[in-house]
Amino acid sequence: IAALRGSEAPEVAHQHAPARVTHPEHASETYRYCTNFAITGGRLELASFRDALEAIGDSVLVVGDPNTVKVHVHTDDPEAATAIFDGIGEVSHLDVADLHARVAERAERLAQNGDAPAMQRCGVLAVCSGSGMRQLFESFGAHVIDGGPTLNPSTYELLAGIHEVPAEEVVVLPNSSNVIMAAERAAELSEKVVLVVPTRSQQAGLTAAVALDPGKHAEVNGQAMHEATVELKIGSVAPAARDDVHGRFSSGDAVGFVEDEIIAWGSAEETLSAVLRSLARDAELVTCISGDGAPIADDAVEAMAPEGVELEVSFGGQPAYWWLLAAE
Repeated sequence: IAALRGSEAPEVAHQHAPARVTHPEHASETYRYCTNFAITGGRLELASFRDALEAIGDSVLVVGDPNTVKVHVHTDDPEAATAIFDGIGEVSHLDVADLHARVAERAERLAQNGDAPAMQRCGVLAVCSGSGMRQLFESFGAHVIDGGPTLNPSTYELLAGIHEVPAEEVVVLPNSSNVIMAAERAAELSEKVVLVVPTRSQQAGLTAAVALDPGKHAEVNGQAMHEATVELKIGSVAPAARDDVHGRFSSGDAVGFVEDEIIAWGSAEETLSAVLRSLARDAELVTCISGDGAPIADDAVEAMAPEGVELEVSFGGQPAYWWLLAAE
């Protein structure tokens, strides 16, 4: 201001060292996550944090003043980076991006002569498990994160997935009750507009994903997805992991569920048939998704459709469950 006015510059109260990039590459071949966050506190000593950050990553950038610090680091453990500041200051504006996914997407765009997909207003991030399940979600336009056999990705994996969705706003489908809290935390930390629709199963998530309108805001899409699942009845058939304490079934027997209640057990065919009949009451359409190792072929399952109900059978390849079902 003094230079613009032609006057002498006053003395400043504080002179902070310029930002120091210790490893100034923009992409990392060593570490997976590009991690950015802010720290607010008091008497923050910038120099004291750099060594700790460099011990867990590269491309370290620490800039700010004693009250607010901005941190950038490439690391395999974003949680360890934020943990450095435990008890020192409050972490906010956390953003984690998967560098490996970025490189793969960039290579794909270059292979297509640089034609990048247009940014949508709203996209979907779905947690799933199974190769066929991934294909089903992607066929509805969803971006997919692999939740593993237990459908339990970390908050940081969800945050990275949100960042990679090519849209300004994102609806997250957790597809498991175990993922909902982590998804809500990732939504709070993301700088995007993020809405979590608390789907508790993959089949419910598929029904919700059908309602996506990429041109509408996340709030509108979230409401439509919620409404699509309100009347949905959920079922499943899985092999028993252990003998039942009540003596109803043994390890390896088929066990059938409607919602969270066991309604049938025994052979795979009898159990699946019982679940289908229960779900078919007052339903027009039943979707059945076969999993890894399902003991009945899809065409044989189609022949088990209850009278007056349309039965759609698809391959999901999910572990643990022979069949996942939903009735509309």
